Amino acid sequence: MEIAETALRILLVGIGATLIMDLSAFVQARVFGLTSPNYGLVGRWLGHMLQGQFRHSTIMTAAPVRNERLLGWVFHYVTGIVFAMVLIGAKGLAWLCNPTLVPALVMGLVTVIAPFFIMQPAFGFGIAASKTAAPSVARRRSITAHLIFGLGLFVAGWLLMQIFPASLCLS
Repeated sequence: MEIAETALRILLVGIGATLIMDLSAFVQARVFGLTSPNYGLVGRWLGHMLQGQFRHSTIMTAAPVRNERLLGWVFHYVTGIVFAMVLIGAKGLAWLCNPTLVPALVMGLVTVIAPFFIMQPAFGFGIAASKTAAPSVARRRSITAHLIFGLGLFVAGWLLMQIFPASLCLS
């Protein structure tokens, strides 16, 4: 598989998986009344990083930064692409030819490390949301969202092969 095709496939799998994760959050908000993730807070966090502040007592009271919602959403999708690249790097290009569910779900579960040990503590929410009003609810929602991302990796990879079979896989 040539480099350009591989890069495009990683890009599409990452975007597809992230989109599936976001569609799930949208459905959960409409059906169950759950709040959707606020990626504007991610953008606020990133914006403050540019000013040298990496941790907050609470990101909620930190000063808003210009275009924080856009910045947060872009970072969210870039992160999904990076995680797709990690999966394919770990499983090899053969995974793109024959996507399998278990490695994708494992990858989704592994990605929950980012919110539990990086973002939530930096936002002032504690490790694995330990300083929130309902840590077990926040943890369950994070794990669910990231498992759905893992499912999305599989679905996006499988759909991509159905619609546009990889040239490497055809030989």
